[in-house]
Amino acid sequence: MDLILWGAFPYVVLVLLISGLIWRARYDKFGWTTHSTQVHESRLLRIGSPLFHFGMAFVVVGHVVGLLIPKTWTDAVGLSDHTYHLLAVSTGSVAGVAAAVGISILVYRRFKVPAVRQATLRSDHLMYTFLLGAMALGIVATLLNSTGATGDYNYREGVSLWFRSLFTFQPDYALMGQAPVAFQLHVLFGLGLFLLIPFSRLVHMFSAPLKYLFRPYVVYRSRDPQQLAHRPSRRGWERAGS
Repeated sequence: MDLILWGAFPYVVLVLLISGLIWRARYDKFGWTTHSTQVHESRLLRIGSPLFHFGMAFVVVGHVVGLLIPKTWTDAVGLSDHTYHLLAVSTGSVAGVAAAVGISILVYRRFKVPAVRQATLRSDHLMYTFLLGAMALGIVATLLNSTGATGDYNYREGVSLWFRSLFTFQPDYALMGQAPVAFQLHVLFGLGLFLLIPFSRLVHMFSAPLKYLFRPYVVYRSRDPQQLAHRPSRRGWERAGS
């Protein structure tokens, strides 16, 4: 079971993610959208959306630092385990709370506002389930690990090493098999979330307005007063307010 879950399943998710994005980009270009419901309600959206997106951005950065940067690197720059843990927990807690509050507002809005609820897709229900599950399990795993409920387990010597081993195509699945259940469930929900990206509104995270950076400038020309002087007056039905 450990071999299937932590040795094979991550690569299955990666293959389906890449192939799904290629299929979506080729055959569903007009469906590659956030399916925005701002026209139905904007007050709650203006509060929940920035909280969630900025919070998640910092959560992702924290995961990248925690999973990809080896412990030996932080030790080399003189950052002790205690200091690293304090920085990770403090910054991660703020980002996690912001993201959790933001997604709570968005979920409340989606099911409370009738027009937004009617615009909700079936994939949204599954996406919100995995998203909320991954966030809740991440918070639970952090709390359990911080309070010592998971013993002396150090995810930087377990989950992080397993994650980096995936890039060498030699997954050390035994490390994840020894991880606390909260960490295992958090990773499974995270993998499930990545699996849903090509088939839900989450696909918009791979969109970037790159063409906007290279588009030609919009040139505004002022009107020549002499041309305006010789311009024939508008007829009655063409005048503003007629």
